[in-house]
Amino acid sequence: MDQAREAFHRGLVESGVLSLDPHGIASNADRSQKSSVEIAKSIACTLEANEMSSKLKGQTVGKLFEEHVASYVESTMTQLHMLRPGKWHFDNVGSSRKNYHIAEYLPYTHLADLSKAIKENLSLRSAIGNSYDISPDILVLREPESDEYINSENDIISKSSEIAKFTPIRKSINSNNIVHAVISCKWTLRSDRAQNARSEALNIIRNRKGRTPHIMVVTGEPSPARIASLALGTGDIDMIYHFALHELEEAVKKSGNSEAQDMMDTLVKGSRLRDISDLPFDLTI
Repeated sequence: MDQAREAFHRGLVESGVLSLDPHGIASNADRSQKSSVEIAKSIACTLEANEMSSKLKGQTVGKLFEEHVASYVESTMTQLHMLRPGKWHFDNVGSSRKNYHIAEYLPYTHLADLSKAIKENLSLRSAIGNSYDISPDILVLREPESDEYINSENDIISKSSEIAKFTPIRKSINSNNIVHAVISCKWTLRSDRAQNARSEALNIIRNRKGRTPHIMVVTGEPSPARIASLALGTGDIDMIYHFALHELEEAVKKSGNSEAQDMMDTLVKGSRLRDISDLPFDLTI
């Protein structure tokens, strides 16, 4: 797992997602905020970020960050099959998110019919609005299991059995993959758009027909206060994961900013912020 984390960071550096400009300002820093610049630079130097003449465009950074997170989650979670058996799929939704991609999977397949009805009915559209709109970055999916697999150790379900006739885990009943987790990726939390993760989380909860999936956010934001704006509170997002929490904690200590340190303590000790390395283990719960 240590090697996977190092490879994840190396990928962010080599792709230019994490970099330093000629003035020593990191690509995830808010140059108008002194503490953000100091903390971000400390993290970037610890992770041996390269200097680039100009940082990548925002959309490019967001896309690459999603790809690296998706790759990390897939490579690590597949090593934890002893904690969470199953056939897993990892979907970096990308540009297909515009087509109600999540409606291909349980417990959201009904959204495809709802979307069609809304497009055909203006009154319905005005009444419901976008309260059903879910545009995830990464989906962790579980494939339903065959009855043969379920019966592989014991004779649990017979063909004539009247039990478990509706559970989606049986492939004989449900052919759609099941959403186990929804992961939102935010390289920085600089604007109101960061709160889209919270709005989307509420839509995930409200519009499901079944168990609520894990709802997670991964960020590279260096400012504890801005992380807190999304992390504090419960009821929507399960957990916020920082791409380099240990390096962030050390950077905040070095900054001597007592306010930032207090906020870090609140987030970490209050179980609202964890490291990226915790994410695959949390997915097994």
